[in-house]
Amino acid sequence: MSPFKKLTIHLESKTGEISTREITPLIEKVLTAKEQANLTPNSVIKSLKEGNKRFVTGELTARDHTEQIRKTVSGQFPKAVILSCVDSRVPVEDVFDKGIGDVFVARVAGNFVNEDILGSMEFGCKVSGSKLILVLGHEHCGAVKAAVDDVKLGNITAMLSKIRPAVESVTYLGDRTSKNEEFVHLACESNIRKTIEDIRTNSPILKKMEDKGEIKIIGGIYDMDTGKVDFL
Repeated sequence: MSPFKKLTIHLESKTGEISTREITPLIEKVLTAKEQANLTPNSVIKSLKEGNKRFVTGELTARDHTEQIRKTVSGQFPKAVILSCVDSRVPVEDVFDKGIGDVFVARVAGNFVNEDILGSMEFGCKVSGSKLILVLGHEHCGAVKAAVDDVKLGNITAMLSKIRPAVESVTYLGDRTSKNEEFVHLACESNIRKTIEDIRTNSPILKKMEDKGEIKIIGGIYDMDTGKVDFL
């Protein structure tokens, strides 16, 4: 049994009924270097999918963060590097039910890569041993919508220029504006795929690691309505 005080949580059903239950915070085991080395890219993908399922169903792991902080002071051996949009509605660690020391997270509006983010990914994988890179986009992305509409505003203009090529590459005969959710979705998916290709093109280190099977580089889209991540 955990020596830590139980927490009371309140759950609301689809019918609006409120129920309560007690949960005990867990001291989740922090990976060692050896355990991280024994992971495979596929096992990490499986772990993220299982964590996302818990997030969607409201069965998130109760963690003792104080204990996890102490256990990660001397080093870190995360499973994955996740590149997400900066959007505040996408709490990356929670989305995959991960805690302190589990994943590296990089964030920028529109989840594209630049030199700094590529360097961070190389650090996460080549230096620190992560087995997976996940490019995580999301529905209703403001940056993608702005790129679709070719918004011009201060430094946002330069930022959106990184996303515009993905928008322009979408083959679509209908309304190509942010008012069309179907086109925005296609642009979001195109942007994720372009980011993946940019990683492979602009980082020989990560491309070589992927070719050797040491890592995988994949994409996913977060559904704002359900919390579910659809892996591409």
